[in-house]
Amino acid sequence: MKLLYVKGSPRGDSARSAKVAAAFLDAYRAKHPDAEIEELDLWQAALPEFDGDRAAAKLSFFGDAAMNGDQQTAWDEIVKITSHFAGADDFLFTVPMWNNGIPYRLKLYIDIITQPGLTFGFESETGSYGLLKNKRATAIYSSGVYAEGLPKGFGTDFHSTYFNEWLDFIGVKDVASVRYQPNMLTTDPEGTLRAALDAAKAAAIR
Repeated sequence: MKLLYVKGSPRGDSARSAKVAAAFLDAYRAKHPDAEIEELDLWQAALPEFDGDRAAAKLSFFGDAAMNGDQQTAWDEIVKITSHFAGADDFLFTVPMWNNGIPYRLKLYIDIITQPGLTFGFESETGSYGLLKNKRATAIYSSGVYAEGLPKGFGTDFHSTYFNEWLDFIGVKDVASVRYQPNMLTTDPEGTLRAALDAAKAAAIR
């Protein structure tokens, strides 16, 4: 069994989500002592830009012109990164809210690995369907201003709605969402942290 821990925050161990992720990992290791755990820091990883060659390579699967040499090289790189992702059984993501959405490095990674024939298929009659099977994911959603139930001036949750929809799109159906979203109006910050830690541990051993 392999767990891929994808770090969406550039703040390392000082990120709000890091403590919650650590609790998940401790419980996961206790539950699965023989599992391989790999960390992927998106802010240190060498991710290619999703440029014209890569976009053209992707669109070739939808009836555009066949790939030329440069596009084939770009596609081979995408296949390598995507195959590495798809090789995991479980996923742990830290997903901080940035401007109501997700960080751009996480979005870039999603754009790289969301590919026809690799993570999703497409039928002309019924549309897209996910290709990843029997995978599990845990997403730790963090923010410092937004919290559920607050007025719109504190933000709108497009980060979890988008991210959960993406997981479903590629076929990951077993998803646990853990929220750690204390802000200036939180009356019990320590209780909020404890709840998030408990939720992370439960997600790890589910």
